[in-house]
Amino acid sequence: MLRVTFLGTGGAIPTTTRNPSSIMLNRNGELLLFDCGEGAQQQMMRAKTGMMAISSIFITHFHADHVLGIPGLLQTLSFHGREEPLDIYGPMWVEDFTRLVMALGYCKLKFEVRAHALIPGEIVEKDDYCIVTAKSEHSVPSLAYAFVEKPRPGRFNKEKAVELGVPIGPMFSKLHNGEPVEVEGRIIQPEDVVGKSRPGRKIVYSGDTRPCEEVVELSRNADLLIHDGTLAEEKLEWAKESLHSTAKEASEVALEAHVSRLILTHISSRYGDDPSILLEEAKSVFENVEIASDFFELELPFVDKY
Repeated sequence: MLRVTFLGTGGAIPTTTRNPSSIMLNRNGELLLFDCGEGAQQQMMRAKTGMMAISSIFITHFHADHVLGIPGLLQTLSFHGREEPLDIYGPMWVEDFTRLVMALGYCKLKFEVRAHALIPGEIVEKDDYCIVTAKSEHSVPSLAYAFVEKPRPGRFNKEKAVELGVPIGPMFSKLHNGEPVEVEGRIIQPEDVVGKSRPGRKIVYSGDTRPCEEVVELSRNADLLIHDGTLAEEKLEWAKESLHSTAKEASEVALEAHVSRLILTHISSRYGDDPSILLEEAKSVFENVEIASDFFELELPFVDKY
């Protein structure tokens, strides 16, 4: 299971319907949080995503609308009895930020908070997925993130295995897991009955950014790109000045990167509850695009790409 829940989809100024930036990724029960704007923990409660299983928080940059939800979230986790360490990743200054949060209001936690400063291009390795970083183009040091599952085993050819004399049972599992087996004095190799490995799923989150080549490359062939789509084309000059993207520019990134699906977030408060102009402009370039709203949720199935 791989579920994405948008907890906050607004720009720097929240509205009554859009909280500041925060996205929850649920992979088989492990929760990964990308940015944590103010009120994020209440959004988790409303969306029923849970919060105790958060293993890591990935911060794109240290503007207030992306981090002010962290102090309250840490306190709530501690009040609920969390004991497992929590990792906070981000660009330079993440150690200072974490230290300041821990000093705020005599914050006393029952668990360890570990800060990890990342540089563009650095990869955070986990057991069966990794988080890849890239430089984004914003007014402060900023990172974009790609969640990338490691390749899955290829399809098991049961008919071929039976044809080679492999008895149905534990040997099937061994072969599918990459182990050779012996059948009547013959060695059957996994590649004899298992197809080539299949790519896992890939989700990219740009954070706040101008369109840039680094994010294009990070997003190459992604199943889902979540991109800054703050403004309409009529505000292009303001997008350039504030180092954000228009919806149309985000679609151009998606098109160039050959992503399967694009979702726009960080929607400026100027568009209120009707961001239809953003969707219209985005669709003029890339058809498979949506505007995120708070509590919008989607699951990504496995898709074989060959």
